[in-house]
Amino acid sequence: MESISTTTLAIVLVFLIVISAFFSSSETGLIALNRYRLKHRADRGHKAAMRAELLLRRPDRLIGLILLGNNLVNILAASISSLIAIRLLGESGIWASTVVLTIVILIFAELAPKTMAVQHPERIAFPASYVLTPMLKLLYPLVVLINMAANSVLRLFRIRPQEGAMHQLTRDELRSIVSDKHRDLSSDHQQMLLNILDLEHGRVEDVMVPRQEITGLDISQSWEQILQSISQSLYTRLPVYRDDLDNLVGFLHIRTIITKLAQGRLTFADVKKSVRKPYFIPEGTPLTRQLLEFQRLERRVGMVVDEYGDIQGMVTLDDILEEIVGDYTSDARIGPHKQIRRMDDGAWLIDASINLRQLNRQFDWELPTDGAATLNGLILETLESIPEGKVALRIGEQIFTIADLGENGIRKVLVKPGQD
Repeated sequence: MESISTTTLAIVLVFLIVISAFFSSSETGLIALNRYRLKHRADRGHKAAMRAELLLRRPDRLIGLILLGNNLVNILAASISSLIAIRLLGESGIWASTVVLTIVILIFAELAPKTMAVQHPERIAFPASYVLTPMLKLLYPLVVLINMAANSVLRLFRIRPQEGAMHQLTRDELRSIVSDKHRDLSSDHQQMLLNILDLEHGRVEDVMVPRQEITGLDISQSWEQILQSISQSLYTRLPVYRDDLDNLVGFLHIRTIITKLAQGRLTFADVKKSVRKPYFIPEGTPLTRQLLEFQRLERRVGMVVDEYGDIQGMVTLDDILEEIVGDYTSDARIGPHKQIRRMDDGAWLIDASINLRQLNRQFDWELPTDGAATLNGLILETLESIPEGKVALRIGEQIFTIADLGENGIRKVLVKPGQD
């Protein structure tokens, strides 16, 4: 060292600080990479992403390599700095060297590089992977020995570094990512993704048409009445039954008979021939499972039955799809103008038969859906009895006032925002 000039030592010191900055920024950049974006790019053949993903499969070895290089460089830089300080200031220069080098390393080799790497991880990590990959191969035995010693210590705390660093996202975490307003997603697409995540919490009874609202075709009637029912039907698929809905025969798709109907050649035999066998759905079936069942069986409509086999309602493929994309049909029974009406004072007059999930989705409310499926059911469940008059109650942040009461339940409810 005595034969090396002070100028040369200073150049070497600057070079070592640059290398230290490289190791510091590489570590932060690789750790800060979005693992899912990285995997996507690697799957598409991006070479730098593939190298970075390979390095991150064993983060203990990556960190071991970086810390080995960084500490080696920093210790060597400290030795050279001390030698330069002694030459210039004598023995007292050691203290000055320690203070100055600490500040220089902190700013130029730690804080600034790591801040840059956090803000632009891919710009730092991808080029660094071209250097770190061959370094890991070259120093592999030494890195493994160091990691074995470190892992032995970690095992005392029941930590297993060999387990992958990329964990699966929970549904709530994925929901938080999709809900992020700063992401490059339109509000419509964002809402559809959130609806898909919420679909698993829904059951078929949440979206079904209640039994008392089902419009069907009674084939025990006269041919004139049957023909009139078919001609005046607002729906393309009709449940066909004999005398009572419990005696379900099947489903009739109007499209299969529309040509003969228009030509006036439709007969009772044609109707019976076009009826498809009934399809029953157990009550409590998750919407996600039923959506897949509709797809697998090539069905679009089914009857929801309870544990005793009694028909509770009817659910269609459109009903489930509307849970994802929102209302898109012109079905008179579910039109918002029929069930929800805005009053002059800003309150909402709502049909009590409306589904709670639809209310939550439309108004961004948080009404409980783990029990009752309709607004009528929720109010009766809260009151624990059928009210005798215009009772007002607060559920969540909304105030519900019974506006119209029937014999067996509530018909209309006036809803106002709650006031603290």
